[in-house]
Amino acid sequence: MGFTFAETMAGTFEMDAQPGIRHPFKFEVTAHAESTRKHFSDGKAQLRGVVYAAPLAEAADAEGVITIRPIGQRIIRYELSFVGDDGKPYELVGQKDISWRSPLKTFTELPAEILDEEHRRVATCLTSFDAKNDLWSFLRSFRPAR
Repeated sequence: MGFTFAETMAGTFEMDAQPGIRHPFKFEVTAHAESTRKHFSDGKAQLRGVVYAAPLAEAADAEGVITIRPIGQRIIRYELSFVGDDGKPYELVGQKDISWRSPLKTFTELPAEILDEEHRRVATCLTSFDAKNDLWSFLRSFRPAR
């Protein structure tokens, strides 16, 4: 028996080719771990959802992996692949470095980079989880899954 939950992170991104110009950025994903026991061992769950990053990707289907290790490694890492409106593959890679001295900030803010198919950085992102407005729906989204 596994579990599933939904999460939305929103903020801005800045293309390396256009420094100083910020664009709205958001991703909405559902995480799915087939086995809770395996998840406790490796911290991994599959992600599926949508990345909103115009002008790079208006609304791109995305999939990837989340690694949730807030106790031992003190990280929550996101790796999301998507295809941009230019037809090229991209990957969002970001990590929350958990600090128990500042849990609200470190559990809700995600600095990230968008990489191209050759793993070169093309953009930086700063996203956050809106705990004030989304915490209740986030908690209610947790469900057992097979």
